[in-house]
Amino acid sequence: MQTVSIIIPNYNGAKWLALCLESIRQHVAVPHEVIVVDNGSADSSLRVCLKHEVKLISLPKNRGFPAACNFGLQLSSGDALMLLNNDTRLTAGALDNMLRCLYSSGDVGIVGPMTNYASGKQQIEGPFTSIADMAARMNQPNSGKWRQTERIVGLCFLFKRELVERIGELDERFSPGHFEDDDYCYRARQAGYRLLIAGDAFIYHEGSATFRLENEQTIKALLATNRQKFIDKWGVDPHSFI
Repeated sequence: MQTVSIIIPNYNGAKWLALCLESIRQHVAVPHEVIVVDNGSADSSLRVCLKHEVKLISLPKNRGFPAACNFGLQLSSGDALMLLNNDTRLTAGALDNMLRCLYSSGDVGIVGPMTNYASGKQQIEGPFTSIADMAARMNQPNSGKWRQTERIVGLCFLFKRELVERIGELDERFSPGHFEDDDYCYRARQAGYRLLIAGDAFIYHEGSATFRLENEQTIKALLATNRQKFIDKWGVDPHSFI
């Protein structure tokens, strides 16, 4: 039985984090550990963590999303590793189906779910009704719904420990965040791995909750800067993979 390390970076996201941790408690049946990496939050995030059985890494200041993920990866002990946004909620059966997808073949590198809020192919078609309704409709095991893709959105990344051992951790040049997920997907594909969207797994996503705390101009500038960093590193536009 594979064990899963669920790594959740957090920055001033107490209200989302509480819902995320509760969803894991309710809906994850496989052996797992939860690691919260807190980026120097000033809200009640640490109190939320103490209410749940989690490993907690409390950083004195905001080191950004990629660095937080890397701290969590270094502490993790699972066979499978999941990087999970703090503003997501797991649903009944979603992780089980994603694990089946991940271990369906040796060359599967990263698996992502379907969701209500994402750019690209992981966005559900049709209206979002409720979390329970979407999960009931979508989380029936069905390998016919798995699709190969060039990019998985970083709101939820599931991969084997072997991948980190092969290609390394997230690239912290993309701190505080954006395009580190595109970079990781690109590196996985360069190493010969396939990326799959598990169409039989729905995970709810609140959507850019932490980044909404910043103003729009700051985010636009960060997106432009980090997109250029990706182009400078690889000589290809990450937008071509959406």
